[in-house]
Amino acid sequence: MSDVPCLNCGACCATFRVSFYWGETDAAPEGIIPSLLTEQVNLHYSCMQGTNQPSPRCVALLGSIGEGVRCSIYEKRSSTCRDFSYHGENGQSSPACQRARALHGLPPLPFDPQGPELIPTIAA
Repeated sequence: MSDVPCLNCGACCATFRVSFYWGETDAAPEGIIPSLLTEQVNLHYSCMQGTNQPSPRCVALLGSIGEGVRCSIYEKRSSTCRDFSYHGENGQSSPACQRARALHGLPPLPFDPQGPELIPTIAA
């Protein structure tokens, strides 16, 4: 089992709009994000389909929130996704991660701010 909680979460992918510069899509010469999975936000920005809705969920997210998820375009994901850290990653707090988890009824992720590792929890 992976120590990365994202594989059992996915809350961020079903909470926030995933917007990025349109040049990250494969419609641009150096872009890699499949443009068929995006929509235009404005002249300069696109977003992943499904994330610009009142109840967002990225079209690339597979699985059930809080149970088991994966990104169907993980290797081609946007800079927005690459830059999003889970709470405790690299010893850093992520209020956005915690907020997304709370919105989906998931418990907060504990971590030790003195080190990069998640605090182990004991199953009841």
